[in-house]
Amino acid sequence: MIIIITWVMVLQLVSEGRRAGYAARRLEEFAARCRRGGLAVTPQRLAIIQALLESGEHPRADAIYAEVRLLHPHISLATVHRTLETLCEVGEARKVTMLHDSARYDGNLTPHHHVVCVKCRRIRDIEIPELEKVLEGRSGLGEFTLLGASLEILALCEQCKPSRTRAAARRGRSSRTNPESKPRLSLRRHQ
Repeated sequence: MIIIITWVMVLQLVSEGRRAGYAARRLEEFAARCRRGGLAVTPQRLAIIQALLESGEHPRADAIYAEVRLLHPHISLATVHRTLETLCEVGEARKVTMLHDSARYDGNLTPHHHVVCVKCRRIRDIEIPELEKVLEGRSGLGEFTLLGASLEILALCEQCKPSRTRAAARRGRSSRTNPESKPRLSLRRHQ
């Protein structure tokens, strides 16, 4: 007898309101968690975590630096980098590094995944509660010890995807200018 179990997975973008509420709660608790963990609470560190939590963009260190520098003009990019790495080490942030891209940072520590625009590299948080159930109760996978899971969905965001009318116009134009033209397949090697 073969039993097939199926379920529907719900993919839901994290709303701006929900993200902002989470960020406000995390920021309120940040100083207390730092003190409990023996980490100094400095104005610069507070400004960096605040910039990270308030951004829904999974910013790079240079974007956080630009934001923090408005309040702390003497802060250096190196300080921002070191602070972000420290926040990752103590579990206050996590690094989201896509292949062949620079590090991006995420202040959302709740279980979630990401959808990434392959054109502009915009990242949005998504929740897939059912996916967490797939690994529930497992400690290993073959020779690997499971630590967690993070799914990255590659897509085109609304701003980057061509509209149907523009795409249709381009197709119509190319066939009018050259009736013999055929669609071409372009292969790129990924390294």
